[in-house]
Amino acid sequence: MSEDLYSILGVSRNATDDEIKKAYRKLAKKYHPDLNKGDKSAEEKLKNVNRAYEILSDKQKRAQYDQFGSTEQNFGSSGGGFGGFGGGFNGFDTDFDLGDIFGSFFGGFGGSSSRARNVARKGSDIGIAISLSFEEAAFGCKKNIRYQRIIKCNACSGTGAKNGTSKSKCRTCGGTGHIVMGQRTPFGTIQTSQVCNACNGTGQVIENPCNVCNGQGLVRNSENLEIDIPAGIDNGQTLNIRSKGNAGTNGGPYGDLHVEVAVSSHPIFSRKNNDVYCEIPITFIQAALGSNVTVPTLDGKAEYHIPEGTQPGDIFRLKNKGIPFINGRGSRGDQLVKVIIEIPRYIDDEQRNLLKKFESISGPKNYQKKKSFIDKIKKFFSNW
Repeated sequence: MSEDLYSILGVSRNATDDEIKKAYRKLAKKYHPDLNKGDKSAEEKLKNVNRAYEILSDKQKRAQYDQFGSTEQNFGSSGGGFGGFGGGFNGFDTDFDLGDIFGSFFGGFGGSSSRARNVARKGSDIGIAISLSFEEAAFGCKKNIRYQRIIKCNACSGTGAKNGTSKSKCRTCGGTGHIVMGQRTPFGTIQTSQVCNACNGTGQVIENPCNVCNGQGLVRNSENLEIDIPAGIDNGQTLNIRSKGNAGTNGGPYGDLHVEVAVSSHPIFSRKNNDVYCEIPITFIQAALGSNVTVPTLDGKAEYHIPEGTQPGDIFRLKNKGIPFINGRGSRGDQLVKVIIEIPRYIDDEQRNLLKKFESISGPKNYQKKKSFIDKIKKFFSNW
């Protein structure tokens, strides 16, 4: 290996010990056999990286390397290794266990892999949708829902082992969850760790699996659940019901159930936030003279007095007749009523004569909008 050792690790000749170690770990991960299976080029690069680190991580060897030159030949290397530096990297005499290095990259070797797979994990959440009528959303209700979820097997209490039995230590890996494999190379034996196939890295096996769940510890179940819909919920909002999702693993808690609400439209009412809107038609006589009218509300009928001279499109407010605020302790929005004045389509001769007489005796003060409109036009058209 004639390439400069510092160049192999990608560091400067003034690099600190920490920088050299960091560079080595990065390259060791990059060219590790588990990530480059069958790649001879990566294998050769890993050898060079190991050789460079062996020298530069030792203060005495690094000092001699810096003093005598930039290549191994300048050191009078003997055999397959760096005999001139005393002990250390000589042929096949040294074993390297890369478990400590790669544990942080691949979820841990040794006991850590088993612990990682046996850690308690929360179950996944479930989402469903339900439909509500306008009134159900406004005032709240109870709803029975049916859905599928994963639960712990009752027959084995979620262990996966047949009732009266328990899991046992995996004989293949000795309960560690991994198997160490050694690979001899010209510069030593490199040990790598693999997940145990017999126990899938858990360190435990089930010799007598549960007949109900087949050793899984979990089963799919159809659930019937009554839920409370709060008054004032709106279309598109979601209720979160704790612990009604899928079961966790290794004793972890259940996930949650998310219920999305779809509110049906109403033939009379519409909603904006917590206010209710509706339109009511009245005759032009009622609008002109004023009148008591019956207004539909979510609570039933309500009487309201239309004042004299009401105009088309006028809006009247009925306090506290709207949608309750969620957790608002009884407070509600309002109902807004828009007036639609209906003009008669069919009139007889007597009605026509009466209307003409009314028109002839009506003064300009009754038609202020018309007068204002004509005044604006006259400013633009001199011959109007």
